[in-house]
Amino acid sequence: MRTTLFWFRNDLRLHDQRALQQAIAHAQAHQQALLLVYVHEPVQDAPTAWGFRRMGEHRRRFLADTLQDLQKSLEAFGQRLVLLHGPVADVLPACASHVGADTVFCEDIAAPEEEAQVQTLINAGLTVKTLWQSSLIEPDALPFAAEDMPQVFTVFRQRIESARLQPLAPLPAPTQLPAPPDDHLNTLPGWTNNPFALLQAHTEGDAHPRSNFPYTQATCRGGETSALAHLQNYLTPPWPDRYKQTRNALQGQHTSSHWSPWLATGAVSARRIWADLQAYEQAHGSNDGTYWLWFELLWRDNFRMLHLQHGPQLYAARGLSNLPQPSHFPKDFARWCSGQTGEPIVDAGMRELAATGFTSNRMRQIVASFLVHDLSCDWRAGAAWFESQLVDFDVQSNQGNWLYASGRGTDPRVGRRFNPAKQTQDHDPQGRYRQVWLAR
Repeated sequence: MRTTLFWFRNDLRLHDQRALQQAIAHAQAHQQALLLVYVHEPVQDAPTAWGFRRMGEHRRRFLADTLQDLQKSLEAFGQRLVLLHGPVADVLPACASHVGADTVFCEDIAAPEEEAQVQTLINAGLTVKTLWQSSLIEPDALPFAAEDMPQVFTVFRQRIESARLQPLAPLPAPTQLPAPPDDHLNTLPGWTNNPFALLQAHTEGDAHPRSNFPYTQATCRGGETSALAHLQNYLTPPWPDRYKQTRNALQGQHTSSHWSPWLATGAVSARRIWADLQAYEQAHGSNDGTYWLWFELLWRDNFRMLHLQHGPQLYAARGLSNLPQPSHFPKDFARWCSGQTGEPIVDAGMRELAATGFTSNRMRQIVASFLVHDLSCDWRAGAAWFESQLVDFDVQSNQGNWLYASGRGTDPRVGRRFNPAKQTQDHDPQGRYRQVWLAR
């Protein structure tokens, strides 16, 4: 019996899974088994050019919990998640050969490394069916071609709103899944059955007691189960109504939506969030807070569409600008990473990030600005540190935000320096945040 292979990437959920639904339909139409695979590449365990491991402990733990939750959900359908460790170019073709699969289904991710992974599978002779499913608005539904996309977010948003574009309705989770192949899957190259062993996640115990996102607690744990529960919990008065007023707060679990960690792993889809947000507005009314949640989701879309437009250029040292090559000072960068710059608000933010794998959006802007504009360090080093540390690392949003902060993106203002003294006065005037994270 032949097999259809589905490769989970940054879409670790069952609801609103159009790529998975395509794989299911293909398997059923051809009377094939369905093999569900996740691959952890060794490059994630290797040190970066900047001297630290690409995926840090916080993100490993959150991802491991996400995979464990997905495993449990699949077991209810008589299925399983096959976890592989090794280069995609090696383990997936070998896996496909082992189970008699010639077609791989997966989500489409518009980022250079992710696109290169797909190309290696095509080069190995596999048919790869990719499907875009991570944004609110589909690229082919935009009121402009990708190459003609407005360079300023405000114009991008206005064009979408003027066209009255609406996201597709989210799909429900499947009600049944084809069975896995009967082959001895534990003989597959790189096979493991334990997400914690796969990710070498050694973090134990509870999250930091003052964490804004305590990911070891049930309410913030990785996975679709917690994601959907949190979505319903947050979409309860008065939290969405207050979002615009509270979104820049440096502390507080209800000051922001905190959807980003689950969006980053794909444990919840943007379209599911939007559908539930619309239901909230119908029940409780719309306001600045609920509109601003839509606004932020569109920012996320914008970063994705920029990758369709500019591709690898977003990863170049100059970005999209004509600015000179960025300078870099390794000792200053190390002080920034460890929260020892001597600027209290910056040091507090960096220590929170290192201790918890999370910090507020406002704080990310403050510390990024300080690295680039005050310490004159390479923005790519900062982007790499965020990739290592953040539980909600998302390649398109991370790259877009760092380009924005460094003045090397599409923003018409070349330099967006955040004055630390002003930011301190505006967002931590009584010193409560600094007191928490600078205490010895």
